Parts: sequence; C-alpha cells; structure tokens
Amino acid sequence: MMYRSVIVWVFVCALTLLAPLSGPVTGLGASSAAAQTVSRIVVEGNQRVEAETVLSYMQISPGDFYDAEKIDESVKALFQTGLFSDVRVFRRGSNIVVQVEENPMINRVQFDGNEEIDDKDLEKETELRERMVYTRAKAQADQDRITAIYRRKGFYNVRVDVKQMPLAQNRIDLVYTVSEGSETKVATIDFVGNDAFSDGDLRSVIATTEKAWWKFFSSSDTYDPDRLNFDKELLRRHYLKNGFADFNVISADAELEPDGKDYRIVFTVQEGPLYRIGQVSVNRGDTNIDQTSLQTAVDTNPGEDYDASKVDRSVENITVEAGNQGYAFARVEPDIQRDPASRTLSIIYNIQEGPRTYIERIEIAGNTRTLDEVIRREMRLFEGDAYNRVLVDRARRRLTALDFFEKIDFREEQGSAADKVVLIVEVVEKSTGTLSFTAGYSTTESIVGGITVTERNLLGRGQNLKLNTQLSFKRQSVDFSFTEPYFMDMPVSAGIDLFATRADNKSTSSYLSQQIGGALRTGFRLDETSSMTFKYSLARRDISGVKSSASLAIKDSEGVTWKSMLGATYVYDDLDNPLKPTKGFRAELQGDIAGLGGDVYYVSTEASAWWFHPIITDGIVLKLEANAGHQEPFNGKNVPIQDRFFKGSDSLRGFARSGIGPRMLNGDSGNIDAIGGQTYALGTVELTFPVGLPEEWGLEGSVFSDFGTLFNAPEETIAAGAAGCTGTKSCTVFDTAAFRASVGAGVIWQSPFGPLRFDLSYPLLKADYDEKEYFRFSVGTRF
Repeated sequence: MMYRSVIVWVFVCALTLLAPLSGPVTGLGASSAAAQTVSRIVVEGNQRVEAETVLSYMQISPGDFYDAEKIDESVKALFQTGLFSDVRVFRRGSNIVVQVEENPMINRVQFDGNEEIDDKDLEKETELRERMVYTRAKAQADQDRITAIYRRKGFYNVRVDVKQMPLAQNRIDLVYTVSEGSETKVATIDFVGNDAFSDGDLRSVIATTEKAWWKFFSSSDTYDPDRLNFDKELLRRHYLKNGFADFNVISADAELEPDGKDYRIVFTVQEGPLYRIGQVSVNRGDTNIDQTSLQTAVDTNPGEDYDASKVDRSVENITVEAGNQGYAFARVEPDIQRDPASRTLSIIYNIQEGPRTYIERIEIAGNTRTLDEVIRREMRLFEGDAYNRVLVDRARRRLTALDFFEKIDFREEQGSAADKVVLIVEVVEKSTGTLSFTAGYSTTESIVGGITVTERNLLGRGQNLKLNTQLSFKRQSVDFSFTEPYFMDMPVSAGIDLFATRADNKSTSSYLSQQIGGALRTGFRLDETSSMTFKYSLARRDISGVKSSASLAIKDSEGVTWKSMLGATYVYDDLDNPLKPTKGFRAELQGDIAGLGGDVYYVSTEASAWWFHPIITDGIVLKLEANAGHQEPFNGKNVPIQDRFFKGSDSLRGFARSGIGPRMLNGDSGNIDAIGGQTYALGTVELTFPVGLPEEWGLEGSVFSDFGTLFNAPEETIAAGAAGCTGTKSCTVFDTAAFRASVGAGVIWQSPFGPLRFDLSYPLLKADYDEKEYFRFSVGTRF
C-alpha cells in the first residue's frame, strides 16, 4: 500500500511540473486570472452622500486586478473624509462592494449644566455646529476644549460628557453635558528658599493671588497652570531687576488640599548672592562708532545694584546709537563676568557687525478687531528695513504697552532670499472697554460716587474714549475726552476734552463756582521715559451764591469770566509701577499762559517731583516729594480767585481743606475766607511699611511729615470805610510765608473698592489763621 501511495504522489508532482506545457491546463490558468479582475464597484448604505462621491475616493477601478493594498488605502481615504462612521469593502464574485455607514447630520448643538460660562461663550470655542456632519474626533476635541476653558476659570473638577439624541433621517441633537463641580481656588501661596524678600513681597510680584472673601470680581485667585508659568517668569524678572543674577526657580508645585476644594502653591527658589556692578565698558570692535556717544547710551553704572532690565535697556540704546551712526546690522552682546568673592559683576558691551538681513514682509494675524495699521505704527518697522532683533523686542514692548492684546508672538520665517526674512506678528485680542462704579467717603468731599466708561481701542483704531462723572456733596463734575494717538498717521497724539464742574466752596470761601468748557491737546514722546504735551483750553466760569458776610475779595470776584489758556507739560517717568511705585523717579514741569483772549491774564508755572526707594526690602519704601508753583498776573489784572492755589488736606495733612494760605476777614461779620495764593512750595517725607498682618489683607502702615508754605495774594488790608470796605472794622488780609509743618501716621488698605487711607496728623508749625484737621479719610492713591 505504501508503494502505491508513493507512485501516486510522484504522478501528481509530474503533472504539476508539466502543466505549463499542456493546452488544457493553460486554459484553466487563464480562467483563474479572469476571476481576479474587478468587474464593477457597488456602493451600499449611503443616504445623503452620492455614490459617485464614494467612488471618487476609491484607489481601484473596474477592469483593474484586485489589489488588497489599494483596497486598504481606499478605506483610509473614505474614513479621512469624516463623512462615515464605518466603512467595509469586500468581494462579491467579481464585484467589489463598498458598504458605508454615514455619520449623522447635526440638527442642533446644546449645552446642559453650564452655569459659570454662557452658551454663547462655549459656542465660540466648539468646532461642531448645526448642519455639520458629526465625527467622534471633533466631538472629542470639543469636549477637551470645554474642559480646558473651565479649568482656566478654576473648575478643575469639571466633567464634560457628549450625548447624541437620535432623530429621523440620520440626524442627531448633540448635547454637551457639563458637571462643573466646585471652583478650585488658591488657598495659600508659600515660598521656600527666599531670604532677601518676604513671602508677602513675592506674593505682590506674581499674578496669582490667594483667595479672599472680597475677591468676587477677580479670577486671579483661581488655579491656572499657564498663570503659574507666568508667575515663575515674574519672579525671575523681579530678582534679576534687584541684583540677584544667579536666581532660579527650582519648582512651582500645586497641591490639592485633602478636601479637594483648594490648592496650595509652593514656589521653591534659589536666590544666590546679591551682586553690584563693577566695571562697565563698551567694546566697539571693528567699528568706528563714537566712544563718547556709546558711553552715554549705557544705563548701568558702577556701584549700583545689578539690574537686568537696565542691561537690556543699555543694549537697546547702544544698538540704536550704532544704527544712527551707520551700523544698521550691529549686534550688541553683553558679556557679564561674575566675581563671587567680591559679589560684583563686570559688564562689557561687545559690538559686532552682524550679517545683513532685511525685512521682506510683515504679516499680522489674529487681529479680528484691531486694524493692521494700529499694530504696524507701534512696531516702527517697515518692509525693507534692516532686521534687528533688539528693535523687534522694542516693538513687542510697545504693542504690550497698548494693553489691547492678551498674547503677542513674533516669528521669523525665511524670505525669498538668504538675506531676507518674513516677520509674522500673531496677536490674541482682549476686551478694551470698561464700565466702573466708585463709591466712598472723604472727610473733605463727604460722600463720593462716580461712574466711568472707557474704551481704549475705539472701533479697533486705537483711539481712546472716556466719560467720567463724579458726584459728592461738595463737587459735581462731568468730563468727556477723546484721544487719537496717531493724528494724521504721525507719532503725535491729538485729543479733545469737554468738561462741566460745579463746586460748593461756601464752607471755605463763601461762594459757589460753576465751570463749563473744552480743550484741545496734542503730545508726543521724546524717548522711552519722557514726553511733552501741549494744551489749549477755553472755559466759562461763574462765581455765584456769594454770602452776604463774604469778604471783599470774594464779593469783587462774583460774576462771569472767560479763560483762554495755552499750556505745556513735560513728564519724565521711570517708576517701576505707576500705581504702587517702590523704586524710581518721576518729574513734571507745567507752564500755562492765560490771556489769549478772554478776561483772565496770568502766567503760571508748576513743578513736581517724586522719588521712591526701598529700604532694606521692597516692603519698606521711602518717598520724597516736592511741589512748587508760582503765578504772575499781567495786563493790569489780578489772578482770579478760582485760578489761585489752594492747599491743605490732601497736599498738607494736618490742615483742613484750603486750610493754609492767604485769608481775608470781613471786619463787621467776622467771616474769614480763604482767597488763595500765587506762590507755594510743599514737600513730603513718607515711609510705608508692612504692619505684620497677613499680606492678603492688603494693609500697610505709614509715617510722614508734610511741610511747606502758600502765600502771595494780590489783595491788601483795607481800612474801614475805604475802597468798598463799608463796615466799621477794617477788611484785613492775612498773608504770610510762614513755614508750616505736620507729622502723622496712617493706614493704607488695598480694598476691593480701591486704595483707602486713614491718616492721623498733627500740625507742628502753623500760622495763627490756619485751620487744622487732625483726621483724614480718603479713597484713592496719594501719589
């Protein structure tokens, strides 16, 4: 049996080997090949999608040999259209059958369970819309995006589910169900490794804040990882600005507290030593730039604490100076050499001529509201300009200063040639309109309230519009202003002001005053820290309601006057923070001339200066302030009562409103009125410090001394019965340049309604006729 099996097996093998040589076997082979040819492609299961559309994505056609690889590519192509939830391809005889299951059409998109974020805001962030084809990938992306939005608002326990509600004709209602959970706040912010600055000092530097009951309008106390990264950068800038060149943020950890409601954030920092600046020099390299002008451009001086921002500013200044002297492609690299033993840094600014590169094109993206020209004019870079990274960084700072955008990114891409770049500016816009309400109480104004409406980017043109109303028992005012920052496309601002004021001065000067008018103004920046402003104003003023017991000076001022005035103001400002300065200098010089028409003729000059410096730490700040002014009448006219200087209360604590300066006595009635002076000089020495309470309370203490004088009224004492002094007693003028001084202490509260001050002061030196005020309460920052 075994022998017969072997013979059969050999016979079969022989037939197989001889098959290509035989006629009948060849015919069988041709029939098998024909079975592999595609006769027709049939589409099944489609409802809205045309069969021709499906066939257009097939990589195989009738008449082609069946190819499994092409079939696989066809399936992938059909899935990538997003039209189908399932695709199956198989053979049915010589035909290929494509069975598809279409994704449903969205009839309506709904949101359920969302209370903190409106439907409209969520719709802006989701991709799927009505009458779109539903895909699982897009729904997942929308789900993730909604979750991210809630987490940015501090809801880290949020859960988002996507539900499909089937309808006829393969349609669905798409529902995003949101379980918001509780808002996760930041309970505590702690720092580890900080010695030079207290935890409270560093909390005031970062953007994240600890939760407090009164922060109901703020989101800064919610946990946000993106803001945490920004906080690390703020800490780095703060330390580098204050001399700690080796500073490093080792970690920023957020831990959810056991109750799962709040976070505890811990910053671990490594301060390193405090460095002072040693030697400073500029190496001009192969260039022939004037050495004197380069030294003038340097803002870092030997002996000062190291300040990284001043190094950056010096690099910028040197680069600009090099460009002014013909080196448009100059690169300035600061070489900072540390000496740990002496804790000094030597800085060498090396100048090199970089490769010549030009800006071929500037593209702006993301500005749906702000016009391109508003962004371009702040950049001060144009197509064809030499590309310079320092100038690009300066443009970034100018755009940031506009405060129109949440995010600004600059990218460079290769241009059409090796020496050309395309500069791409991507921005994310933010709201620029505000509506604010204020209310408070002041010892000088009694109950105070106000409404302010502002729009800083009107119609996307960068224009500023402001309407401000203030109301108190002593003063009511309405001010409207409009500013075009680039008048006629030039770097010169132009604006208009309209104002109306009514003030009750009966308690100090026995009269009511009203004023209505307007002003035209223009201004421009001289450099990064200084600016000039020119202003022309015209106002109608009316003094009325004069008491019968008023002094002769007040009675002579009753009536209507017109004031036409031209003024100029110079401002220098390098303060570190305009709202709560701790370091820097600010100076103002203002000159006015009234008499270009109208009834008023005088020249006025005022000067003010403020200097802030931290003592020991940033939390203890010394402020020195000086103010002076003088008015000089001409054309035979006196300076009107309402234009003179009145001082006291806000400017010289320890004294009442209009409490110092010239006064006039109505002899018979005994009434004494403040009539104002034409010359004053005032000063302040103040020290603010923490009071030892938790920083989140926002409380600071202060000790201060105010001093100065106000004098030089044009009126003189008139004897009884002479020149209008009709009584039996003389109309006496009290006017002396006597030096006044007061000392005091106060408490400053950074409340949710703005800074509040409580000052208790005592006048050490005063004139006999001055009026005192020991306690003062006010709303707002005393700058």
